[in-house]
Amino acid sequence: MLVLGIQGDARSLVQKARSEAAEFKFKYGYEITPDFLARILADQAQVYTQHAYMRPLGVMPIIIGVDEEKGCQLYKVDPAGYFVGYKATAGGVKEQEATNWLEKRHKGIEGGGLQSLAHDDAIQTAILGLQNVLGEDLKPNDIEVGVASLDLGTFRVLADGEIEEHLVAIAERD
Repeated sequence: MLVLGIQGDARSLVQKARSEAAEFKFKYGYEITPDFLARILADQAQVYTQHAYMRPLGVMPIIIGVDEEKGCQLYKVDPAGYFVGYKATAGGVKEQEATNWLEKRHKGIEGGGLQSLAHDDAIQTAILGLQNVLGEDLKPNDIEVGVASLDLGTFRVLADGEIEEHLVAIAERD
């Protein structure tokens, strides 16, 4: 889970998400799915908007995970309690520019869209999008890259060496 916004609210939300995930695993015997966790967090955010004595959380979580039945999933939860699934999304200060770049890039990819990209191409597309939106070349210690893998059924963060390989591939491509 990636959380954008006020740090204190983010910590509270992450603790809530961990608690809900642990309770779900204890109760049902398997890991919580990303869509169900997004629904729980959206419901909590929506309740906060209904009561005058509760301040809405100033965060926007992006939930990334692998569901055994539905595959890799990506959800964004709005502070108002709205959640939606994406194939690719952005968040933060330059969210609109990044979203526009992703939409243009998505239309340019032949075949099945973003899902048809190979593993390395998907990572390089994400890094290239970040470089284009920020308007600068990135170094491996400037970014973190997380990868949800349907084959392995896991989510992992790439090491700096792996990020460097992708940055070199992007530079050679241009």
